[in-house]
Amino acid sequence: MSHLVDGYLNERRVAQAPTRDGFGKAMVDLGGQNDQIVGLTGDLSESTRMDGFEKAFPDRFFEVGVAEQNMMGLAAGLALAGKIPFITSYATFSPGRNWDQLRVSVCYSQANVKIIGCHSGLSVGPDGATHQALEDIAITRVLPHLTVIAPTDSNEAHQATLAAAEYRGPVYIRLTREKTPVITKPEHKFEIGKCYIEGKGSDVTIIAAGPIAYEALQAAHLLKGKKIEAEVILSPTIKPLDSHAILASVAKTRAVVTVEEHQIDGGLGSAIAELLGEHYPAPLERVGMPNSFGESGDPAALMAKYGLDRYAVVGAVNRVLHRKG
Repeated sequence: MSHLVDGYLNERRVAQAPTRDGFGKAMVDLGGQNDQIVGLTGDLSESTRMDGFEKAFPDRFFEVGVAEQNMMGLAAGLALAGKIPFITSYATFSPGRNWDQLRVSVCYSQANVKIIGCHSGLSVGPDGATHQALEDIAITRVLPHLTVIAPTDSNEAHQATLAAAEYRGPVYIRLTREKTPVITKPEHKFEIGKCYIEGKGSDVTIIAAGPIAYEALQAAHLLKGKKIEAEVILSPTIKPLDSHAILASVAKTRAVVTVEEHQIDGGLGSAIAELLGEHYPAPLERVGMPNSFGESGDPAALMAKYGLDRYAVVGAVNRVLHRKG
């Protein structure tokens, strides 16, 4: 059964919304359901969509200011006291600037903190390299006890936030600023640690995480016109991976392409390379930021320049099939 809305490939008809909007809605929902939910932000309430929770539940909201390391420590203390804290900032600052506090105060203590890193990837666009978080998956998935999630769209971000609140332990959720296609059905059920297979095929497995999954799906559509059948796996949970489903697909196709809006090293592609190396070696091509910092510019133009669009995915599929051949 498809988890995607009908007509999701029609870019003129598909709805668009930032993944951060789904998070913001979920926080208001959670606040009304559980009085142990608290929110913290580092002077970025509106930008991270924590402002809805702030207005609805002011007694459970903490404005920490531009002090991300302090915010992580406060969240750890609140969690150890029985609260369920959600902290928000730009991903370059949290978990970037406060990684030490994340490692020791949260992960080492297994504190029940939910870290929301907004404005990730190249799609921050005009803000430039300093604010384009392209290393956050690498620095989070290496930490023990930390679950890492990159929702496909705003609908899935909403569901992932609800799931994180129910999950006992630290969780990192990676969100974007720009509007991206809302392609999952309203009834789509997100589960931590589960991937979703779309466009079944036998020639190549394409694995994607985050809103860039839309480019992977568009690439699969282009490939179908060339008689290449791609099996597309949406993997919003990067840690832990749905290893069983991924390996089952690769055993069928024997060729893999990973797609992510992150440095090509250390992210989803590296996680898949590790999985394949241990269990099922197969030709692998990775689509990601090519060991480079970004720059200011239009998000779509940047994605094309650095090889993160559907045409780059098609090129990677052609290369991996040549190697498989």
